[in-house]
Amino acid sequence: MRARRASQTRRTLVDTSAYFALLDADDANHAPALTIRDRLIAEGSHLFTTSFVLAETHALLLNRLSHEIATRFLRAMEDSPTTLVWVTPADVHRAKAIIYQYTDKDFSLTDATSFAVMERMRVPAAFTFDRHFAQYGLTVLTATS
Repeated sequence: MRARRASQTRRTLVDTSAYFALLDADDANHAPALTIRDRLIAEGSHLFTTSFVLAETHALLLNRLSHEIATRFLRAMEDSPTTLVWVTPADVHRAKAIIYQYTDKDFSLTDATSFAVMERMRVPAAFTFDRHFAQYGLTVLTATS
């Protein structure tokens, strides 16, 4: 089997819900998250996350699991092959426009900045268990897709 060319490599944004599911063995999405992670690694996918997701994940781990796990996550991200994309003022502006447009949805600012970054960088898929990504019309990876 030939390796995928860079243009064929899956580009995927990793969301807070995916990180949490991977790190909390008691999370309902833990097993599917492991399956998706392993598939993305095997495919040589190019993974992205945002500075807002990094901060949100750290806060969630700190509040729901422990200081140790939250700190370990931050340290692991320093050496991770996942590309950290800093949310720009233009991304925040676009995110607010998304929130204001979709008054029937409860998109958080972090979610909406993820949507804006995905649009800007043309990242077609998200590794997430957050329904908002699908509501916005993005491709959400599942354990079977």
